[in-house]
Amino acid sequence: MKKYLSIGLVVVATNLGGCDQKDENNLVSAPQVDSKQLEAFIEKVLGRQVFVDGGKYLMGDFGAEYGTEGIQYDANVNSKPLHEVELSSFSISKFKVTNEEYGFYLLANQLPFDGVEDKIAEYTNSKRMRSHPKLPAHIDWYEADKYCSWLGTVSGLPFSLPTEAQWEYAARSRGQFIAVATDDGTYKITDDLYNRDGSGGPEGVNISTIRDREEFAKALGWKVDGLTSLPVDQYPPNPLGMYAMSDNGFEWVSDWYDPDYYRTSPVMDPKGPLAPVYKGEETANKYAKVMRGVDVADARWGGGFNVRRRYNPPPPLMLLRKVYFGIKIYA
Repeated sequence: MKKYLSIGLVVVATNLGGCDQKDENNLVSAPQVDSKQLEAFIEKVLGRQVFVDGGKYLMGDFGAEYGTEGIQYDANVNSKPLHEVELSSFSISKFKVTNEEYGFYLLANQLPFDGVEDKIAEYTNSKRMRSHPKLPAHIDWYEADKYCSWLGTVSGLPFSLPTEAQWEYAARSRGQFIAVATDDGTYKITDDLYNRDGSGGPEGVNISTIRDREEFAKALGWKVDGLTSLPVDQYPPNPLGMYAMSDNGFEWVSDWYDPDYYRTSPVMDPKGPLAPVYKGEETANKYAKVMRGVDVADARWGGGFNVRRRYNPPPPLMLLRKVYFGIKIYA
């Protein structure tokens, strides 16, 4: 299983006040790149933002009440109860942050890459995957938060990770009852069969399959089989214009994880618990942040990834899984 960083998702939100400015380590020094390069970089980042009109929606597992199958999409109770949320307008990046973007940030600040994959000696192809400019950046929550703070510093705009309420609202194309964030809310794959040796199988039409990932890795000479991610724009976006929110890696959001938060969530612009709440044996007794999305998609598993909640400590424990990050910017 893969866990990357999502800014492995992408948003800047309207009422968050940007990244946490209390941690001085989040504020980086003046950039070490040419001013024209920096200006072009900021322009590119801003050009990838999608403006999202605020509004009300029912957040959580809507499957039993409003899903086409009439059954819950998630067996876990942490995606329940279904509850009303109202969000202010915000802008959110249409793509997960790429290696190219994150690499520019490292270069600008003369920082070494210290991603989670570096801590796994046996993951020999990690550097190769980081070298591909259009693959999602694979970093932990703290690194994602610092990247957002740097963007805020150099742009003068309030960049931050999205809240999970904003993430779900965007994945569901402004809160519609859509289970997966594809172009039409369904999985579309070819009907190719697997060969006797287990190779082949269906290709993705609007979302990735194991075959797609294996063939991508093989074409580049990477011996990682289906464990690789894919370019951030490989498949069509959802109706709102967001790419790969239901595959290609989990995404960090700003919220601390609380399994019961949906029962006490405020209606207006919820931001998650004010302080760390949950830790357990599965998190090595460390407080956890919320992750949204999914590492890899498989049409045989069904949908519901727009409402499912995952969690992990800010430095992930399951380092071979993909967690990406998204950035948001106040409108």
